[in-house]
Amino acid sequence: MPKKNDFLVAAASIALACWVTSGFLVDPNGRASLVNSGDQALFEWLLSYGAYAVTHGADPLFTHLLNVPDGVNLAVNTSITVYSVVLSPLTMWLGAPVTFLIILTFNLAATAFAWYWLFNRFLGASPVAAALGGLFCGFAPAMISHANAHLNWTAQWLVPLIIAEVIQLYRGARWLSHGLILGALVAACFSIAAEALFFSALALAVFSIFWVLAKRPPIGNVLKGLAAAAAVAALFLAYPLWLHFAGPQRYHGTGFDPRVHNEDLAAYGVWPERSIAGWLNLNTDLAPNPTEENSFFGLPLLFLVIIAFVLLWKRTEVKGLALTAGLFIVLSLGPELKLFGKHTGIWMPEALLSKMPIFNAALPSRLALVVAPIFGLLLAWLFDSVSRKRLWIPAFALALIPLLPLPILTRDREPVPHFITSGHWQSYVTENGVIAPIPLPNDLVPDGQRWQAYAFAHQGHTFRIPSGFFLGPGGPDGTGRIGPTPRPTAELLESVAKTGVVPHLTFADRARAREDLAYWNVEIVLLADTVNGAHWDPNQPALLKATTDLLGPPTRVDDMWLWQITPS
Repeated sequence: MPKKNDFLVAAASIALACWVTSGFLVDPNGRASLVNSGDQALFEWLLSYGAYAVTHGADPLFTHLLNVPDGVNLAVNTSITVYSVVLSPLTMWLGAPVTFLIILTFNLAATAFAWYWLFNRFLGASPVAAALGGLFCGFAPAMISHANAHLNWTAQWLVPLIIAEVIQLYRGARWLSHGLILGALVAACFSIAAEALFFSALALAVFSIFWVLAKRPPIGNVLKGLAAAAAVAALFLAYPLWLHFAGPQRYHGTGFDPRVHNEDLAAYGVWPERSIAGWLNLNTDLAPNPTEENSFFGLPLLFLVIIAFVLLWKRTEVKGLALTAGLFIVLSLGPELKLFGKHTGIWMPEALLSKMPIFNAALPSRLALVVAPIFGLLLAWLFDSVSRKRLWIPAFALALIPLLPLPILTRDREPVPHFITSGHWQSYVTENGVIAPIPLPNDLVPDGQRWQAYAFAHQGHTFRIPSGFFLGPGGPDGTGRIGPTPRPTAELLESVAKTGVVPHLTFADRARAREDLAYWNVEIVLLADTVNGAHWDPNQPALLKATTDLLGPPTRVDDMWLWQITPS
Protein backbone atom coordinates (compact mmCIF):
# COMPACT_ATOMS: atom_id res chain seq x y z
CA MET A 1 0.00 0.00 0.00
CA PRO A 2 2.78 2.55 0.57
CA LYS A 3 3.42 2.66 -3.17
CA LYS A 4 -0.24 3.41 -3.88
CA ASN A 5 -0.32 6.10 -1.20
CA ASP A 6 2.90 7.60 -2.53
CA PHE A 7 1.47 7.69 -6.04
CA LEU A 8 -1.72 9.43 -4.90
CA VAL A 9 0.19 12.06 -2.90
CA ALA A 10 2.60 12.62 -5.78
CA ALA A 11 -0.32 13.06 -8.17
CA ALA A 12 -2.04 15.50 -5.83
CA SER A 13 1.22 17.43 -5.38
CA ILE A 14 1.81 17.71 -9.12
CA ALA A 15 -1.80 18.72 -9.79
CA LEU A 16 -1.70 21.46 -7.16
CA ALA A 17 1.69 22.68 -8.39
CA CYS A 18 0.42 22.91 -11.96
CA TRP A 19 -2.64 24.77 -10.68
CA VAL A 20 -0.47 27.33 -8.89
CA THR A 21 1.79 27.87 -11.93
CA SER A 22 -0.99 27.65 -14.51
CA GLY A 23 -0.62 31.32 -15.41
CA PHE A 24 2.79 30.51 -16.90
CA LEU A 25 1.78 27.20 -18.47
CA VAL A 26 -0.34 28.85 -21.17
CA ASP A 27 2.74 30.54 -22.68
CA PRO A 28 6.03 30.26 -20.74
CA ASN A 29 7.91 32.57 -23.13
CA GLY A 30 5.21 35.21 -23.18
CA ARG A 31 4.20 35.39 -19.53
CA ALA A 32 5.88 36.98 -16.53
CA SER A 33 5.10 37.22 -12.85
CA LEU A 34 2.78 40.15 -12.31
CA VAL A 35 4.38 41.20 -9.03
CA ASN A 36 7.97 39.98 -9.47
CA SER A 37 9.04 39.91 -13.11
CA GLY A 38 12.43 41.32 -12.13
CA ASP A 39 13.33 38.25 -10.07
CA GLN A 40 11.97 36.01 -12.79
CA ALA A 41 14.29 37.68 -15.31
CA LEU A 42 17.21 37.20 -12.90
CA PHE A 43 16.57 33.49 -12.45
CA GLU A 44 16.11 33.01 -16.19
CA TRP A 45 19.44 34.80 -16.69
CA LEU A 46 21.10 32.52 -14.11
CA LEU A 47 19.75 29.43 -15.86
CA SER A 48 20.98 30.71 -19.22
CA TYR A 49 24.37 31.66 -17.84
CA GLY A 50 24.71 28.16 -16.39
CA ALA A 51 24.15 26.73 -19.87
CA TYR A 52 26.74 29.17 -21.26
CA ALA A 53 29.24 28.20 -18.56
CA VAL A 54 28.82 24.51 -19.35
CA THR A 55 29.23 24.92 -23.11
CA HIS A 56 32.06 27.48 -22.95
CA GLY A 57 34.01 26.27 -19.93
CA ALA A 58 33.31 29.52 -18.08
CA ASP A 59 33.40 30.00 -14.32
CA PRO A 60 29.82 29.26 -13.14
CA LEU A 61 30.26 31.44 -10.05
CA PHE A 62 31.94 34.59 -11.38
CA THR A 63 31.39 36.46 -14.62
CA HIS A 64 32.57 39.62 -16.36
CA LEU A 65 29.74 39.40 -18.90
CA LEU A 66 27.48 41.36 -16.55
CA ASN A 67 28.28 44.60 -14.72
CA VAL A 68 31.11 45.61 -17.04
CA PRO A 69 33.91 46.20 -16.13
CA ASP A 70 33.79 44.89 -12.54
CA GLY A 71 31.86 41.65 -13.03
CA VAL A 72 29.53 39.80 -10.67
CA ASN A 73 30.28 37.35 -7.87
CA LEU A 74 27.47 34.82 -8.32
CA ALA A 75 28.47 32.96 -5.15
CA VAL A 76 27.00 35.81 -3.09
CA ASN A 77 23.87 35.79 -5.25
CA THR A 78 21.12 33.16 -5.52
CA SER A 79 23.05 31.44 -8.28
CA ILE A 80 21.07 28.11 -8.25
CA THR A 81 24.18 26.53 -9.79
CA VAL A 82 23.01 22.93 -9.43
CA TYR A 83 19.82 23.66 -11.33
CA SER A 84 21.50 25.79 -14.01
CA VAL A 85 24.23 23.23 -14.73
CA VAL A 86 22.17 20.02 -14.52
CA LEU A 87 19.34 21.45 -16.63
CA SER A 88 21.57 23.25 -19.13
CA PRO A 89 20.58 20.87 -21.99
CA LEU A 90 16.91 21.69 -21.34
CA THR A 91 17.66 25.43 -21.30
CA MET A 92 19.53 25.25 -24.58
CA TRP A 93 16.73 23.18 -26.11
CA LEU A 94 13.58 24.95 -24.91
CA GLY A 95 14.88 28.20 -23.43
CA ALA A 96 15.25 29.59 -19.94
CA PRO A 97 11.55 30.55 -19.46
CA VAL A 98 10.51 26.91 -19.93
CA THR A 99 13.26 25.67 -17.60
CA PHE A 100 12.18 28.31 -15.07
CA LEU A 101 8.59 27.08 -15.19
CA ILE A 102 9.58 23.40 -14.88
CA ILE A 103 11.77 24.12 -11.85
CA LEU A 104 9.12 26.25 -10.16
CA THR A 105 6.44 23.60 -10.65
CA PHE A 106 8.80 20.83 -9.58
CA ASN A 107 9.83 22.75 -6.45
CA LEU A 108 6.26 23.06 -5.22
CA ALA A 109 5.30 19.45 -5.96
CA ALA A 110 8.58 17.98 -4.67
CA THR A 111 8.43 20.00 -1.45
CA ALA A 112 4.93 18.75 -0.66
CA PHE A 113 5.86 15.13 -1.43
CA ALA A 114 9.17 15.29 0.45
CA TRP A 115 7.50 16.51 3.65
CA TYR A 116 4.83 13.80 3.28
CA TRP A 117 7.59 11.20 2.86
CA LEU A 118 9.45 12.47 5.94
CA PHE A 119 6.33 12.59 8.12
CA ASN A 120 5.22 9.12 7.04
CA ARG A 121 8.51 7.22 6.87
CA PHE A 122 10.42 8.80 9.76
CA LEU A 123 8.07 10.69 12.06
CA GLY A 124 5.26 8.22 12.63
CA ALA A 125 2.37 9.86 10.79
CA SER A 126 -0.15 7.68 8.94
CA PRO A 127 -0.25 8.07 5.14
CA VAL A 128 -3.40 10.23 5.25
CA ALA A 129 -2.10 12.42 8.07
CA ALA A 130 1.31 12.71 6.44
CA ALA A 131 -0.35 13.71 3.16
CA LEU A 132 -2.34 16.39 4.98
CA GLY A 133 0.79 17.76 6.65
CA GLY A 134 2.97 17.45 3.56
CA LEU A 135 0.53 19.18 1.24
CA PHE A 136 0.15 21.96 3.79
CA CYS A 137 3.95 22.42 3.90
CA GLY A 138 4.34 22.34 0.12
CA PHE A 139 1.56 24.85 -0.50
CA ALA A 140 1.71 26.90 2.68
CA PRO A 141 1.13 30.65 2.28
CA ALA A 142 4.87 31.35 2.29
CA MET A 143 5.48 28.83 -0.50
CA ILE A 144 2.76 30.38 -2.68
CA SER A 145 4.11 33.85 -1.96
CA HIS A 146 7.65 32.86 -2.93
CA ALA A 147 6.30 31.07 -6.01
CA ASN A 148 6.21 34.58 -7.45
CA ALA A 149 9.52 33.76 -9.18
CA HIS A 150 11.75 32.61 -6.27
CA LEU A 151 13.37 29.40 -7.46
CA ASN A 152 15.55 29.37 -4.35
CA TRP A 153 12.96 29.62 -1.57
CA THR A 154 10.51 27.26 -3.24
CA ALA A 155 13.19 24.52 -3.40
CA GLN A 156 12.46 23.40 0.16
CA TRP A 157 12.23 19.73 -0.86
CA LEU A 158 15.91 19.49 0.09
CA VAL A 159 15.18 20.27 3.75
CA PRO A 160 13.18 17.10 4.59
CA LEU A 161 15.84 15.03 2.86
CA ILE A 162 18.50 16.62 5.08
CA ILE A 163 16.38 16.04 8.18
CA ALA A 164 15.87 12.39 7.21
CA GLU A 165 19.62 11.82 7.05
CA VAL A 166 20.11 13.42 10.47
CA ILE A 167 17.36 11.20 11.90
CA GLN A 168 19.08 8.15 10.40
CA LEU A 169 22.27 9.13 12.21
CA TYR A 170 20.42 9.53 15.52
CA ARG A 171 18.91 6.07 15.03
CA GLY A 172 22.31 4.49 14.67
CA ALA A 173 22.31 3.86 10.93
CA ARG A 174 25.59 3.55 9.05
CA TRP A 175 27.24 6.85 9.81
CA LEU A 176 29.60 6.95 6.83
CA SER A 177 27.08 6.38 4.04
CA HIS A 178 24.47 8.65 5.57
CA GLY A 179 27.11 11.26 6.37
CA LEU A 180 28.27 11.27 2.74
CA ILE A 181 24.68 11.65 1.51
CA LEU A 182 24.08 14.42 4.02
CA GLY A 183 27.17 16.28 2.84
CA ALA A 184 26.05 16.09 -0.79
CA LEU A 185 22.58 17.37 0.16
CA VAL A 186 24.10 20.25 2.13
CA ALA A 187 26.26 21.22 -0.84
CA ALA A 188 23.26 21.10 -3.19
CA CYS A 189 21.14 23.15 -0.80
CA PHE A 190 23.89 25.75 -0.44
CA SER A 191 24.03 26.03 -4.22
CA ILE A 192 20.29 26.53 -4.59
CA ALA A 193 19.23 28.29 -1.38
CA ALA A 194 22.05 29.11 1.02
CA GLU A 195 19.81 31.20 3.28
CA ALA A 196 17.32 28.34 3.59
CA LEU A 197 20.18 25.99 4.47
CA PHE A 198 21.31 28.38 7.20
CA PHE A 199 17.81 28.58 8.69
CA SER A 200 17.40 24.80 8.53
CA ALA A 201 20.74 24.25 10.25
CA LEU A 202 19.75 26.69 13.00
CA ALA A 203 16.40 24.98 13.52
CA LEU A 204 18.00 21.52 13.60
CA ALA A 205 20.60 22.77 16.07
CA VAL A 206 17.96 24.22 18.41
CA PHE A 207 15.84 21.07 18.33
CA SER A 208 18.86 18.75 18.62
CA ILE A 209 20.23 20.54 21.66
CA PHE A 210 16.86 20.24 23.36
CA TRP A 211 16.52 16.60 22.32
CA VAL A 212 19.97 15.63 23.57
CA LEU A 213 19.44 17.39 26.91
CA ALA A 214 15.97 15.86 27.35
CA LYS A 215 16.58 12.31 26.13
CA ARG A 216 20.36 11.95 26.42
CA PRO A 217 20.64 9.67 23.37
CA PRO A 218 24.05 8.36 22.24
CA ILE A 219 25.45 10.89 19.79
CA GLY A 220 28.74 9.32 18.75
CA ASN A 221 27.21 8.09 15.50
CA VAL A 222 25.74 11.53 14.85
CA LEU A 223 29.05 13.31 15.38
CA LYS A 224 30.92 10.91 13.07
CA GLY A 225 28.22 11.31 10.42
CA LEU A 226 28.31 15.09 10.71
CA ALA A 227 32.10 15.03 10.36
CA ALA A 228 31.78 12.97 7.16
CA ALA A 229 29.10 15.38 5.91
CA ALA A 230 31.32 18.37 6.67
CA ALA A 231 34.19 16.80 4.72
CA VAL A 232 32.02 16.16 1.66
CA ALA A 233 30.40 19.59 1.80
CA ALA A 234 33.81 21.25 2.19
CA LEU A 235 35.05 19.41 -0.90
CA PHE A 236 32.18 20.69 -3.02
CA LEU A 237 31.96 24.14 -1.45
CA ALA A 238 35.59 25.17 -0.97
CA TYR A 239 35.62 27.48 -4.00
CA PRO A 240 32.06 28.83 -3.54
CA LEU A 241 32.77 29.60 0.13
CA TRP A 242 36.04 31.33 -0.74
CA LEU A 243 34.21 33.47 -3.29
CA HIS A 244 31.42 34.13 -0.82
CA PHE A 245 33.64 35.33 2.02
CA ALA A 246 36.90 36.45 0.39
CA GLY A 247 36.37 36.73 -3.37
CA PRO A 248 36.04 39.86 -5.53
CA GLN A 249 32.75 41.76 -5.60
CA ARG A 250 31.73 40.30 -2.25
CA TYR A 251 29.85 42.23 0.40
CA HIS A 252 28.52 41.74 3.90
CA GLY A 253 24.94 42.08 5.02
CA THR A 254 22.18 42.76 2.53
CA GLY A 255 21.56 46.48 2.50
CA PHE A 256 17.88 45.78 3.25
CA ASP A 257 16.38 47.41 6.35
CA PRO A 258 15.51 44.68 8.91
CA ARG A 259 12.81 46.99 10.31
CA VAL A 260 11.06 46.78 6.92
CA HIS A 261 11.73 43.13 6.16
CA ASN A 262 10.57 41.80 9.51
CA GLU A 263 7.38 39.88 10.15
CA ASP A 264 4.41 41.76 11.52
CA LEU A 265 3.15 39.95 14.63
CA ALA A 266 -0.42 40.24 13.35
CA ALA A 267 0.62 38.55 10.09
CA TYR A 268 0.63 35.19 11.85
CA GLY A 269 -3.13 35.42 12.32
CA VAL A 270 -4.28 36.81 8.97
CA TRP A 271 -4.86 35.13 5.61
CA PRO A 272 -2.67 35.48 2.49
CA GLU A 273 -3.54 37.19 -0.76
CA ARG A 274 -3.39 34.21 -3.15
CA SER A 275 -5.79 31.93 -1.28
CA ILE A 276 -9.50 31.21 -1.05
CA ALA A 277 -9.68 33.69 1.81
CA GLY A 278 -7.84 36.27 -0.29
CA TRP A 279 -10.23 35.67 -3.17
CA LEU A 280 -13.05 36.49 -0.73
CA ASN A 281 -11.18 39.69 0.27
CA LEU A 282 -10.50 38.36 3.76
CA ASN A 283 -6.75 38.86 3.46
CA THR A 284 -4.80 41.66 5.15
CA ASP A 285 -1.85 43.42 3.50
CA LEU A 286 0.84 43.16 6.17
CA ALA A 287 3.80 41.88 4.09
CA PRO A 288 6.62 44.17 2.91
CA ASN A 289 5.82 42.98 -0.63
CA PRO A 290 3.69 40.23 -2.27
CA THR A 291 6.61 37.74 -2.33
CA GLU A 292 7.17 37.85 1.44
CA GLU A 293 3.99 36.53 3.05
CA ASN A 294 6.13 34.31 5.22
CA SER A 295 3.53 33.44 7.88
CA PHE A 296 -0.13 34.41 7.15
CA PHE A 297 -1.60 31.23 8.65
CA GLY A 298 -4.96 32.68 9.69
CA LEU A 299 -6.46 32.54 13.18
CA PRO A 300 -8.33 29.22 12.70
CA LEU A 301 -5.09 27.41 11.86
CA LEU A 302 -3.24 29.09 14.71
CA PHE A 303 -5.91 27.96 17.16
CA LEU A 304 -5.78 24.42 15.75
CA VAL A 305 -2.00 24.30 16.12
CA ILE A 306 -2.21 25.58 19.70
CA ILE A 307 -4.73 22.83 20.45
CA ALA A 308 -2.33 20.32 18.88
CA PHE A 309 0.50 21.49 21.13
CA VAL A 310 -1.75 21.16 24.19
CA LEU A 311 -3.12 17.71 23.34
CA LEU A 312 0.27 16.31 22.33
CA TRP A 313 2.34 18.07 24.98
CA LYS A 314 3.38 14.88 26.79
CA ARG A 315 5.55 13.93 23.81
CA THR A 316 9.11 15.18 24.26
CA GLU A 317 9.49 15.99 20.58
CA VAL A 318 6.44 18.25 20.74
CA LYS A 319 8.11 20.29 23.47
CA GLY A 320 11.19 20.59 21.26
CA LEU A 321 9.08 21.68 18.31
CA ALA A 322 7.33 24.27 20.46
CA LEU A 323 10.69 25.67 21.55
CA THR A 324 11.97 25.80 17.98
CA ALA A 325 8.80 27.35 16.56
CA GLY A 326 8.58 29.88 19.37
CA LEU A 327 12.19 30.97 18.93
CA PHE A 328 11.86 31.43 15.19
CA ILE A 329 8.56 33.29 15.54
CA VAL A 330 10.18 35.74 17.93
CA LEU A 331 13.28 36.19 15.76
CA SER A 332 11.17 36.69 12.63
CA LEU A 333 9.72 39.81 14.24
CA GLY A 334 13.03 41.59 13.65
CA PRO A 335 14.76 44.14 15.86
CA GLU A 336 11.59 46.11 16.63
CA LEU A 337 8.07 44.79 17.11
CA LYS A 338 5.66 45.70 14.33
CA LEU A 339 1.91 45.30 14.83
CA PHE A 340 -0.69 45.89 12.12
CA GLY A 341 1.86 47.75 10.03
CA LYS A 342 3.06 50.10 12.77
CA HIS A 343 6.37 50.01 14.59
CA THR A 344 5.77 49.93 18.32
CA GLY A 345 9.24 50.88 19.56
CA ILE A 346 9.41 47.62 21.51
CA TRP A 347 12.86 46.05 21.36
CA MET A 348 13.07 42.46 20.09
CA PRO A 349 15.84 39.85 20.54
CA GLU A 350 16.72 39.77 16.84
CA ALA A 351 18.45 43.11 17.40
CA LEU A 352 21.26 41.17 19.09
CA LEU A 353 21.84 39.12 15.94
CA SER A 354 21.31 41.63 13.17
CA LYS A 355 24.92 42.88 13.21
CA MET A 356 26.53 39.45 13.44
CA PRO A 357 28.20 37.88 10.37
CA ILE A 358 25.88 35.63 8.33
CA PHE A 359 22.89 36.71 10.46
CA ASN A 360 23.20 40.18 8.95
CA ALA A 361 22.70 38.66 5.49
CA ALA A 362 19.34 37.10 6.41
CA LEU A 363 16.03 38.94 6.29
CA PRO A 364 14.27 38.46 9.66
CA SER A 365 10.86 37.92 8.08
CA ARG A 366 12.08 34.77 6.34
CA LEU A 367 12.84 33.08 9.64
CA ALA A 368 9.08 32.49 9.74
CA LEU A 369 9.56 29.96 6.93
CA VAL A 370 10.82 27.48 9.53
CA VAL A 371 7.46 27.60 11.30
CA ALA A 372 5.27 26.17 8.51
CA PRO A 373 6.83 22.65 8.48
CA ILE A 374 6.54 22.50 12.27
CA PHE A 375 2.86 23.37 11.99
CA GLY A 376 2.49 20.79 9.21
CA LEU A 377 3.93 18.04 11.40
CA LEU A 378 1.70 19.05 14.31
CA LEU A 379 -1.34 18.92 12.03
CA ALA A 380 -0.37 15.41 10.91
CA TRP A 381 0.09 14.14 14.46
CA LEU A 382 -3.11 15.82 15.62
CA PHE A 383 -5.07 14.29 12.75
CA ASP A 384 -3.86 10.82 13.71
CA SER A 385 -4.78 11.35 17.35
CA VAL A 386 -8.34 12.53 16.63
CA SER A 387 -9.09 10.82 13.30
CA ARG A 388 -11.82 8.62 14.80
CA LYS A 389 -13.72 11.64 16.10
CA ARG A 390 -15.73 13.19 13.28
CA LEU A 391 -16.32 16.36 15.26
CA TRP A 392 -12.75 17.37 14.38
CA ILE A 393 -13.42 17.43 10.64
CA PRO A 394 -14.99 20.93 10.69
CA ALA A 395 -12.01 22.23 12.69
CA PHE A 396 -9.53 21.03 10.08
CA ALA A 397 -11.75 22.30 7.27
CA LEU A 398 -12.11 25.74 8.85
CA ALA A 399 -8.36 25.99 9.33
CA LEU A 400 -7.21 24.69 5.95
CA ILE A 401 -9.85 25.46 3.30
CA PRO A 402 -9.34 29.27 3.49
CA LEU A 403 -5.63 28.65 2.80
CA LEU A 404 -6.15 26.66 -0.40
CA PRO A 405 -3.91 28.36 -2.98
CA LEU A 406 -4.90 30.26 -6.08
CA PRO A 407 -2.70 30.50 -9.19
CA ILE A 408 0.00 33.12 -8.96
CA LEU A 409 -0.75 36.20 -11.06
CA THR A 410 0.99 36.67 -14.40
CA ARG A 411 1.01 39.21 -17.21
CA ASP A 412 2.08 39.43 -20.84
CA ARG A 413 5.66 40.34 -21.61
CA GLU A 414 7.26 41.42 -24.88
CA PRO A 415 9.30 38.83 -26.74
CA VAL A 416 13.05 39.25 -27.08
CA PRO A 417 13.58 41.55 -30.11
CA HIS A 418 14.23 39.93 -33.48
CA PHE A 419 17.47 41.92 -33.71
CA ILE A 420 18.74 39.73 -30.85
CA THR A 421 17.08 36.39 -31.63
CA SER A 422 18.19 36.48 -35.28
CA GLY A 423 21.80 37.09 -34.31
CA HIS A 424 21.78 40.36 -36.29
CA TRP A 425 23.50 42.05 -33.35
CA GLN A 426 26.68 40.11 -34.16
CA SER A 427 27.25 42.34 -37.19
CA TYR A 428 27.65 45.38 -34.94
CA VAL A 429 29.61 44.03 -31.95
CA THR A 430 33.01 42.40 -31.70
CA GLU A 431 33.33 39.09 -29.86
CA ASN A 432 32.32 39.66 -26.22
CA GLY A 433 31.76 43.31 -27.06
CA VAL A 434 29.56 45.53 -24.89
CA ILE A 435 25.96 46.41 -25.69
CA ALA A 436 24.21 49.05 -23.59
CA PRO A 437 20.44 48.40 -23.50
CA ILE A 438 18.34 51.47 -22.75
CA PRO A 439 17.54 51.86 -19.93
CA LEU A 440 20.48 50.10 -18.30
CA PRO A 441 19.13 46.77 -16.96
CA ASN A 442 18.40 46.34 -13.27
CA ASP A 443 15.69 44.78 -11.10
CA LEU A 444 13.15 47.39 -12.24
CA VAL A 445 13.87 47.26 -15.99
CA PRO A 446 15.35 43.82 -16.72
CA ASP A 447 14.91 43.61 -20.50
CA GLY A 448 18.58 43.89 -21.43
CA GLN A 449 19.45 41.02 -19.13
CA ARG A 450 16.73 38.92 -20.81
CA TRP A 451 18.31 39.66 -24.20
CA GLN A 452 21.68 38.48 -22.96
CA ALA A 453 20.09 35.38 -21.43
CA TYR A 454 18.66 34.48 -24.85
CA ALA A 455 22.09 34.78 -26.43
CA PHE A 456 23.60 32.60 -23.67
CA ALA A 457 21.13 29.79 -24.27
CA HIS A 458 20.65 29.85 -28.03
CA GLN A 459 23.63 31.42 -29.80
CA GLY A 460 27.27 30.51 -30.21
CA HIS A 461 28.66 33.61 -28.51
CA THR A 462 27.33 36.49 -26.48
CA PHE A 463 27.81 40.12 -25.61
CA ARG A 464 28.56 41.89 -22.37
CA ILE A 465 26.34 44.49 -20.72
CA PRO A 466 26.88 47.20 -18.12
CA SER A 467 24.93 47.21 -14.87
CA GLY A 468 22.36 44.41 -14.39
CA PHE A 469 20.22 42.84 -11.69
CA PHE A 470 22.49 41.25 -9.10
CA LEU A 471 23.69 41.80 -5.55
CA GLY A 472 27.09 43.35 -5.08
CA PRO A 473 29.05 45.81 -2.95
CA GLY A 474 28.23 49.48 -2.68
CA GLY A 475 25.55 49.65 0.00
CA PRO A 476 25.72 51.75 3.19
CA ASP A 477 28.49 50.82 5.65
CA GLY A 478 29.97 48.26 3.28
CA THR A 479 26.76 46.26 2.89
CA GLY A 480 25.40 44.99 -0.41
CA ARG A 481 23.10 46.69 -2.86
CA ILE A 482 21.12 45.73 -5.96
CA GLY A 483 23.30 46.44 -8.98
CA PRO A 484 26.36 48.70 -9.09
CA THR A 485 26.52 52.22 -7.78
CA PRO A 486 24.77 53.92 -10.73
CA ARG A 487 26.67 56.25 -13.00
CA PRO A 488 25.06 59.58 -14.03
CA THR A 489 23.79 58.40 -17.41
CA ALA A 490 22.17 55.29 -15.94
CA GLU A 491 20.40 57.41 -13.31
CA LEU A 492 19.26 59.93 -15.91
CA LEU A 493 17.77 57.38 -18.28
CA GLU A 494 16.04 55.42 -15.51
CA SER A 495 14.43 58.66 -14.30
CA VAL A 496 13.25 59.41 -17.83
CA ALA A 497 11.86 55.88 -18.17
CA LYS A 498 9.96 56.18 -14.90
CA THR A 499 8.64 59.73 -15.15
CA GLY A 500 8.41 60.29 -18.89
CA VAL A 501 10.02 63.69 -18.34
CA VAL A 502 13.02 64.55 -20.52
CA PRO A 503 15.04 67.29 -18.81
CA HIS A 504 16.94 69.97 -20.67
CA LEU A 505 20.20 68.23 -21.53
CA THR A 506 23.40 70.25 -21.53
CA PHE A 507 26.83 69.83 -23.05
CA ALA A 508 27.96 68.53 -19.66
CA ASP A 509 25.24 65.82 -19.74
CA ARG A 510 26.41 64.71 -23.18
CA ALA A 511 30.03 64.69 -22.05
CA ARG A 512 29.15 62.56 -19.02
CA ALA A 513 27.24 60.16 -21.26
CA ARG A 514 30.33 59.75 -23.46
CA GLU A 515 32.47 59.22 -20.35
CA ASP A 516 30.10 56.55 -19.05
CA LEU A 517 29.96 54.75 -22.39
CA ALA A 518 33.77 54.81 -22.56
CA TYR A 519 33.97 53.47 -18.98
CA TRP A 520 31.75 50.56 -20.00
CA ASN A 521 33.58 50.22 -23.37
CA VAL A 522 30.20 50.25 -25.14
CA GLU A 523 30.11 49.53 -28.86
CA ILE A 524 26.39 49.98 -29.52
CA VAL A 525 23.40 51.37 -27.61
CA LEU A 526 20.02 49.69 -28.17
CA LEU A 527 16.44 50.75 -27.51
CA ALA A 528 13.48 48.48 -28.25
CA ASP A 529 10.06 49.70 -29.33
CA THR A 530 8.57 48.46 -26.06
CA VAL A 531 10.35 48.47 -22.70
CA ASN A 532 9.12 46.20 -19.92
CA GLY A 533 9.16 47.35 -16.32
CA ALA A 534 8.89 45.12 -13.28
CA HIS A 535 6.73 47.53 -11.29
CA TRP A 536 5.87 50.37 -13.65
CA ASP A 537 5.56 50.92 -17.43
CA PRO A 538 8.67 52.67 -18.79
CA ASN A 539 8.07 55.55 -21.19
CA GLN A 540 9.73 54.44 -24.44
CA PRO A 541 9.08 57.65 -26.45
CA ALA A 542 10.72 59.72 -23.71
CA LEU A 543 13.69 57.33 -23.65
CA LEU A 544 14.06 57.64 -27.44
CA LYS A 545 14.04 61.45 -27.22
CA ALA A 546 16.46 61.57 -24.28
CA THR A 547 18.94 59.13 -25.84
CA THR A 548 18.78 61.00 -29.14
CA ASP A 549 19.48 64.28 -27.33
CA LEU A 550 22.48 62.64 -25.63
CA LEU A 551 23.97 60.67 -28.52
CA GLY A 552 22.49 62.07 -31.71
CA PRO A 553 20.05 60.50 -34.20
CA PRO A 554 19.81 56.68 -34.07
CA THR A 555 19.73 54.17 -36.91
CA ARG A 556 16.71 51.93 -37.36
CA VAL A 557 17.98 48.35 -37.58
CA ASP A 558 15.46 45.51 -37.71
CA ASP A 559 13.08 46.14 -34.79
CA MET A 560 15.38 48.35 -32.69
CA TRP A 561 16.86 51.81 -32.49
CA LEU A 562 20.66 51.64 -32.58
CA TRP A 563 23.45 54.09 -31.79
CA GLN A 564 26.98 53.08 -32.78
CA ILE A 565 29.60 54.43 -30.40
CA THR A 566 32.91 55.56 -31.86
CA PRO A 567 35.82 55.12 -29.43
CA SER A 568 37.13 58.46 -28.27
